[in-house]
Amino acid sequence: MRLIFMGTPEFSVSVLDQLVSAGHEIACVYSQPARPAGRGKKPRPSPVQRRAEALGLPVRTPLNFKDDADRAEFAALNAEAAVVVAYGLILPQAILDAPARGCFNIHASLLPRWRGAAPIQRAIMAGDAETGVCIMQMEAGLDTGPVLLRNATPITAQDTAASLHDRLAEMGAALMVGALAKIDTLIAQPQPDEGVTYAAKIDKAEARIDWSKPASEVDRLIRGISPFPGAWFMLNGERVKVLLSNLTDGIGAAGTALDDGLTIACGEGAVRLLKVQKAGKGPQPAEVFLLGTKVPAGTTLD
Repeated sequence: MRLIFMGTPEFSVSVLDQLVSAGHEIACVYSQPARPAGRGKKPRPSPVQRRAEALGLPVRTPLNFKDDADRAEFAALNAEAAVVVAYGLILPQAILDAPARGCFNIHASLLPRWRGAAPIQRAIMAGDAETGVCIMQMEAGLDTGPVLLRNATPITAQDTAASLHDRLAEMGAALMVGALAKIDTLIAQPQPDEGVTYAAKIDKAEARIDWSKPASEVDRLIRGISPFPGAWFMLNGERVKVLLSNLTDGIGAAGTALDDGLTIACGEGAVRLLKVQKAGKGPQPAEVFLLGTKVPAGTTLD
């Protein structure tokens, strides 16, 4: 098929690769404009833009589609369909209507649960037993369109946002290729009205660990926003991120180290911190971190 591809972050890259490998003609790739990044704050193209350019595909990066010229250029591509994967813009009706067969989206949840911006993180943080990907026919509402295909996967006690992201990206890419291959026979199913939840964008204010909460909630927060923005606490006036943890036994005052190995008491139960990161440093396993930063039993983390 002649396709337009619309995506921005790393999650979208494997989808683009698989569409190209499947033999689809990519008429154009749309991505968010380059953003300032790094210490020098120089504009950095998105992962999708970089990959598309490496593949020799034309790329457009409009700020939005309010300009009539941008809408006309999109329509002039005469695409059969558009594949939209974490593009980052709500598309106006004129864009949704331009491709002959419409626009199809990969959404990283089992709709209607976790519509919105951060479905991977919210699923882990909420303690969901499973999540998945849906291929959705797009409409003007926020992730409200009918679903053509879906595939589920368990959320394990070891999953982080990063590990789940990678698994769902591969699942979504394969599912989209399969959906396009049998697009003439698939019947889109409207989403039920029951079970709708919204995955709000992660606010950095949520990232500070509240040790007074049950250990299960603390552990899910840590894994749910790892590696970005990363849950954190203060130790001797310095911010420390936690990138991985697990639940363990222990009783004590919330936020207190129960041993010399980063077992921390919570409001109920305890967590063991497995991977941490100081500001300006790389991630470290707990045992390596403790070689240079002692956290003896009885230490209080803020």
